[in-house]
Amino acid sequence: MATLLTALACLWQGWKAGAAALVGGAAVLLGGWIAARIGLGGGITGAVPAMARLLAGMLAKWFVLVAVMVIGVVALGLPPLPMLVAAAVSLVAQVLAMARHP
Repeated sequence: MATLLTALACLWQGWKAGAAALVGGAAVLLGGWIAARIGLGGGITGAVPAMARLLAGMLAKWFVLVAVMVIGVVALGLPPLPMLVAAAVSLVAQVLAMARHP
């Protein structure tokens, strides 16, 4: 939802800015999904393998995030600022969602 609102706000600069915002939010979404698959997909093990999986998931998340954003700028020719703004807004929304008490 935060990505869509950011993309709508960026549309006043043109369709490329809106598309860049969608790519930035999608990068955060894809990176988070990959981090969850790696970090939480190992079953029940000891503390060291579990911590190693969480660290590997976090590293994979940031690698995917940066790679998708570089592809968006270099290969697709999208403006980087709306992409960065959407990624930051998505990450803040993710942190706020995790910090919310049920």
